[in-house]
Amino acid sequence: MSTSLFRSRARRLPLPRPLGAPRAEARALRVRLAGRTVLSEVDLRVAAGEVLALVGPNGAGKSTLLAALACDLPAESGEVRIDDLPAAAWTPGELALRRAVLPQASELSFPFPVEDVVRMGRAPWAGTPAEDEDEEAVREAMAAAEVTGFAGRSFAALSGGERARVSLARVLAQRTPLVLLDEPTAALDLRHQELVLRVCRARAAAGDAVVVVLHDLGLAGAHADRVAVLHEGRVAADGPPSQVFDAELLSRVYAHPVEVIDHPRTGDPLVIPRRDGQGFAV
Repeated sequence: MSTSLFRSRARRLPLPRPLGAPRAEARALRVRLAGRTVLSEVDLRVAAGEVLALVGPNGAGKSTLLAALACDLPAESGEVRIDDLPAAAWTPGELALRRAVLPQASELSFPFPVEDVVRMGRAPWAGTPAEDEDEEAVREAMAAAEVTGFAGRSFAALSGGERARVSLARVLAQRTPLVLLDEPTAALDLRHQELVLRVCRARAAAGDAVVVVLHDLGLAGAHADRVAVLHEGRVAADGPPSQVFDAELLSRVYAHPVEVIDHPRTGDPLVIPRRDGQGFAV
């Protein structure tokens, strides 16, 4: 991979921020795609030291909001701010030092070995003092995602779940203070779903800001500090899972009746679809 995009020595490197300081913000954000308004008047903030889960039904705007926070989608109105500055104030290389993005699907045209794919995450740091950390960053990221055992295998020969974990390792190797993950658990078994969310919690504990799109409300309730519920392109609720996971709200948003109970051991909220045969009017 060419690293010429990242080699300018005039780049402003990211600085540590205190816990609770915003790493990314959406302000009155409006996004249109293919002539349709996908996000409307969205206000959202993610701070250093927290895991923010984006949840909601299909088509609610979760992936669009994540892409907008990554500065990969332009806004029709409103703005996205990264480290207290408008997104446009940062060059592409400077953005790559501040946020790492895991899309829903990762495809490669060439049969790169797994270790080389993970090493791609270090490209933004070329020409900076942190370039000396490349080997350590790659090694630690592969261990965290449990992909060290097939470092020499071709990425193209991996299963869907293995590819997902390698792609996560690439993001971790980038070592940015803002991590944006779009459905990182979709292709994973139960054990590795928990692994991914533990990694998210570890990154937040180290002071990073993590935004993760999830469909599993149980994972969001157990691991997220905050949950933003999206509904028809707007934020219907934003707060701790214990406050946001309200049966009436979720039943309306998902157009299906649910019950919310507390886990008998941990107290985490559990969202359970009602299957008593009763109808539900949206």
